[in-house]
Amino acid sequence: MPTSERLMVRLVAGALVLFGTIAPAAALDEKAVIQQQPRNPLAVFRFGFSAYKRGEKQEAIEAYRYAAENGQVGARWKLARMYAEGDGVARDDYEAFKFFSEVAKQDVQPGSRDESYVADALVAIGHYLRRGIPGSPVAANPAVAQEYYLRAAANYRNANAQFELGRMLLSGEGGAKSVQQAARWLQLAAEKGHAGAQATLGNLLFQSGKVVKGLALMTMALEHAAPADIGWIRTMQEEAFALAGEADRRTAIAKAEDYLANGID
Repeated sequence: MPTSERLMVRLVAGALVLFGTIAPAAALDEKAVIQQQPRNPLAVFRFGFSAYKRGEKQEAIEAYRYAAENGQVGARWKLARMYAEGDGVARDDYEAFKFFSEVAKQDVQPGSRDESYVADALVAIGHYLRRGIPGSPVAANPAVAQEYYLRAAANYRNANAQFELGRMLLSGEGGAKSVQQAARWLQLAAEKGHAGAQATLGNLLFQSGKVVKGLALMTMALEHAAPADIGWIRTMQEEAFALAGEADRRTAIAKAEDYLANGID
């Protein structure tokens, strides 16, 4: 074969490997990466994630456990979620609580790679403590639940935590009632697009006499609420609309459209 042809064959083969038509051997065998000694916990975690996406959940769990035992916060969080949801394992809220607690102990800085894991774990623990876990040592303790929500809301600006904290302050659950503080947390969550916070804040404003903005927020929330939240938001919004005048309803609908396009003012 002439030199020019041999060179062309090499270039084509290199391009096929580079662009994925012929995958490198290491890419074809993920297990080769995690079987190296000593095993890299991050590589094992990534292998677990790939196995999970393929539906190989038992293999994923084994990888997550190894990665979790060797310091991978994301692996602990993933195991917690799987136990909380009964995803690939029997549902076990207490086991989930323990994994979430390990994640929540991590002192991570806002903006770091593991921030979302810690913030979500704090919210999950707050949920468990709010109602307790039957048949386990975890008893209902709304006051402590509020502390977990506060940490996630203040340190990591988590919208779910801000919403839950706002609701608790609004009703006085777990501590003193404070409508002013509740409105502050609900506003922060609403600005991040949290539909529940938008609806709750809207109802609060409507009840305090700010009819148009209140109706607009509830209408906006209904437009992008999760299926599980549509029912209670719709009921709240329809009750408020029934009490409002025609002019206020029309203005509120236009304002809701503006909020959806440009954000809350």
